[in-house]
Amino acid sequence: MATTFTLEIVSPDKKFFEDEVEMVVVRGIEGDLGILKNHTPLVTPLAIGRVKIKQNGKYREAAVAEGYVDVNKTKTTIVTDAAEWPDEIDVKRAELAKKRAEEKLKRKDDNIDYSRAEIALRKAINRINVAKK
Repeated sequence: MATTFTLEIVSPDKKFFEDEVEMVVVRGIEGDLGILKNHTPLVTPLAIGRVKIKQNGKYREAAVAEGYVDVNKTKTTIVTDAAEWPDEIDVKRAELAKKRAEEKLKRKDDNIDYSRAEIALRKAINRINVAKK
């Protein structure tokens, strides 16, 4: 039996996940981070991407938005703006969000917050990719 640790994933509206896992891979702002039990403690920002969870020898993935990861030797906590399993993602809604963001980014308008539009685009693409995998 592999060594496990507690993984907790929380978003503003719910506790998304809490259980014993063998490994978790998250996307930090400086790249992917693989976490096992007894990992060096750290706190780092979380980028828009996937969280890959290894539990009982099998992998599961979820889409997560920005937030942060808090790691200690026996527990990892991911606090994120949003977390969804692939079957929870409304692909049509995500595709519409992607289209809206792309249209905003093409416009030349001083009233558009381009950084928000870029974030919305990255979130939509991430949700679509996780749902279609």
